[in-house]
Amino acid sequence: MLTDIFAERYRQTQLWGTFTQTERRLLVQMFRIFSEQVCPFNAHDDNKKFWSDVQSRLSMEFGCVSLSPLSYNFMGQFNGKPHHYYGDFTMDDVCQTWFLKEFDGTESTDRFVKERVSFIELAFRLSENRIAIANANLPSAIKFAKDFDFSSGARPPRSIRVPGSYEDGIRSANEKMNKAFREAVDELNARFRQAECKLNYHNGFVQIATDEFTQNEIEKPFWRLVDSPKWKNVDTDMKEAFDRRDNSARDPAFYAVRALESAIKIISDDKGWTHGKEKGAHNYIDNLSSKGFITAWEASGLKHLFTSVRNPLGHGPGSAEMPTLTVEQTDWAIDTSLGWVKRLVRSS
Repeated sequence: MLTDIFAERYRQTQLWGTFTQTERRLLVQMFRIFSEQVCPFNAHDDNKKFWSDVQSRLSMEFGCVSLSPLSYNFMGQFNGKPHHYYGDFTMDDVCQTWFLKEFDGTESTDRFVKERVSFIELAFRLSENRIAIANANLPSAIKFAKDFDFSSGARPPRSIRVPGSYEDGIRSANEKMNKAFREAVDELNARFRQAECKLNYHNGFVQIATDEFTQNEIEKPFWRLVDSPKWKNVDTDMKEAFDRRDNSARDPAFYAVRALESAIKIISDDKGWTHGKEKGAHNYIDNLSSKGFITAWEASGLKHLFTSVRNPLGHGPGSAEMPTLTVEQTDWAIDTSLGWVKRLVRSS
C-alpha cells in the first residue's frame, strides 16, 4: 500500500540545513505529543495495533523492514553465569528508538528531520481517520446505549463512569476524544511555530505555512470548514495546490480553483439545483445565482476567476505560448479560492 508522506512530497525543497538544539527539542516534543496525548501505547489493545500500523506503513515507504530492530538476541550474564537474552521489543519502543536516535551526520539534516515529521504526519492522519470513523458511528453507539438492557445483569463494553445515563457517557467520551485531538493538533502547530520551521498540520497533512496572519485568518478556518467527508475533494485539491506552490511545481493555481469548482458543484447538488444540463463551472455558478444563494456581482467575480485562471491552465495551449502565473498571481489565486470556498461553505 502506497502512503503519502511529508518526506517524499517535499524531498526537493530543503527545509533544514543544520541540526541544532531547536530541532532536537522539536523532535522530542512531537513524539511526546503523539505518544502521551494522542495514542498512549498501553491505554488499550487498539492503540498497540495502531502503533504497529504506523510503523509498518512508514518503514515500507522508507524501504526498510522496520524502523529499528523488532527483537533482541544476545548473550549476557545473570548471577555471574552466561545467559541468553531474547525477546521482542514493544512497538512503541521500536518507534521511539528510531525517532529519538542521536543525529550523527551520516545523512542530511533535512532528510533526518523530514522523516520524523513524516511519522508524526502519518500518526496524526491515521488518528484523525480513526476519530472520523468513531464520529460516524456515534449515532449507532448512542442507540445501542439507549437500548442496552441492564436488567439482564450484563455490563456494557468499556464501562464509562460519568454522571448520567450510559448514552450520556458515550457522548461525553466522544466529545472528550475530539477535544483532546484538537488540543494536540493546536500544540503540534504551536511547537512548529516555536521552532520557526514554518510548518502546519491540518486535516491529515503537514504543509508549509504562510505568514501567521494569513494562517490564522484565512487558512486555519478553511481547513476546519472542509474537514468532513462531504468536502473531501475540495480538501484534496487545495492541499495539492499548496504542495505544488511550496515545491515550485506547475500550475498550483489550477488546483486551487478546481477545489473551488468542487465546492460550487457540491452545494448545487445538495440544494437540489443541479439539473443535469450543466456544461461547466459557469452553469453551476448560474444555479447558485438564480436561487439567490450568491449575488449577481459575486457570480460575475466567480466566472471571471474561472475564465482568467482555471480555463487557460486547464486546457492545452496548442502552438500558443504556455500560460504561466507569477508567484504573486499564484498566491492571489490560491488565497482568493480559499476565501470563496469559506464564503460558500459557511452559507450552505
